[in-house]
Parts: sequence; structure tokens; C-alpha cells
Amino acid sequence: MSPSIRQVRIWDLPTRIFHWSLVICIVGAFITVKAGVLWMDWHMRFGLATIALICFRVIWGLMGPRYARFSHFLKGPRAIVRYLADRSSHAAGHNPLGGWSVVAMLAIFGFQAFSGLFTTDDILASGPLAHLNDDWTATLTGLHKGGEWILVAMVALHVLAVLWYQWVVRQNLVGPMIHGDVLHDASSSIEPASDNTARRVLALALITLLAWGAWWLSTLGAGAVTDFM
Repeated sequence: MSPSIRQVRIWDLPTRIFHWSLVICIVGAFITVKAGVLWMDWHMRFGLATIALICFRVIWGLMGPRYARFSHFLKGPRAIVRYLADRSSHAAGHNPLGGWSVVAMLAIFGFQAFSGLFTTDDILASGPLAHLNDDWTATLTGLHKGGEWILVAMVALHVLAVLWYQWVVRQNLVGPMIHGDVLHDASSSIEPASDNTARRVLALALITLLAWGAWWLSTLGAGAVTDFM
């Protein structure tokens, strides 16, 4: 590596694990719902895990390291316009446009997973909260089914954006989300994200608590998936 270039830790380990765990859950949920009713228990497990992951990311966006925080990457319209006019002006982490796409995906995936708690096919499979209110169940079942292809479109758009940055902008977004580091000019003032043992233990405690909450949700209702964990 050139002495004028240095590695800067941008994405902490908990954020990276969250990202790839969410990918697994979204793909797993899509495959299992297409595989038929015999796989619906696994579809629900992936949905419950998604709820735990989304809750983790929201909390981590408030108390996590600098580049994971919403306050770092959620910018106003002017910042987005400036970024589109001169993409080289962006320093580290999510760019202003990408930051809002993160929030959009969290909201859409989160609602899809939440609505799944109330869905039912009136035959074999029901979400753990489907018994609470018939009107909610009917409405959210319809929204859950209708939202499937919105999620597919969002994922496709995300993948296309990553490929565009890789091939057109010549900016690798996948690598840093695997190893956490980005190369920057050694003279830059960019500070690394805090990714120490204390942060990781805090993240582990948080996701453990949220996983327990997801398991508890799975025990509710007549169609409870009690072996979620």
C-alpha cells in the first residue's frame, strides 16, 4: 500500500453482520414463501428474525458508531443536490442519497415483516398476532401480499445501484461492507469508526435481547412457531 494511502474503518462489525444477516433473511423469506405451505414455518422464522434485525439497526442508528448513525448520513435536499453535482465531495460512509435509501429499505422491510405478524391464509399458516383483530388481519394480510413485489423492486434497485457504483463510478461498496475498511488519502482528516470490544459486546447484548423478543412473539397465537430459536 502506498504511504500516501491509509485504511480507515468505516463499517463496524455489528453493522456488517446486520447487513448480511438481513440479506439472508430477505432471500430466505422470499424463497420459502414461494416453496409452498410446507415451508411457511421457515418463512415466519425469517420474518421474525427480520423484525429483530430491523429493531437492532434502528437502535444502532441512534447509539452506534459515527458512520452507522442516522445523524451522520441523513441530510437535507441541498446536500443531496450537492452530492449529485459533485460526487467526489462525499467523504465517508453512506452518501446523502444512499442514506435515505437505507431508511426507505428499513421502513419497507420493517413494515413487511410487521404485517406478517397479522397475516393468515385461513387454512394452515397464520402469523402469531393474526387472532387479535379480524379487521387488522384482513387489511394487513392484503398489504403483506401486495408488498412482496415492492420489496423485490427495492432489492433489484439496490443491487443495480451497487453495480453502477462498481462499474461506472469505480467505487467498491461491497468490499467495505465485508471487511469494514475504506482507503483514503493519508492526509485526510477522516476519523475511523469505533469498532472495539465494548461496542461489539453492547451489540451482542442488544441483538440477544431482541432475538428473545422475536422468540416471544413466535410463541403467541394458535399457529405459534415455538422452536424459532
